[in-house]
Amino acid sequence: MFNKLNNLGFIIGIFFIIVALILLIGGLLSPALAYALNFYTGGAFLVFGVAMAVGSGRK
Repeated sequence: MFNKLNNLGFIIGIFFIIVALILLIGGLLSPALAYALNFYTGGAFLVFGVAMAVGSGRK
């Protein structure tokens, strides 16, 4: 586990996943934030974050 935390790709992936969840959950819960751009950006960030987190373990 600590070996993954030393990998920058894994950390970047986790960051993008957290930001994506904030955008998606904020868009669902708050009518003021319910713009389509939040959902598209959150979805793109989520896909990118998962790709970085999963792909960081491959050599």
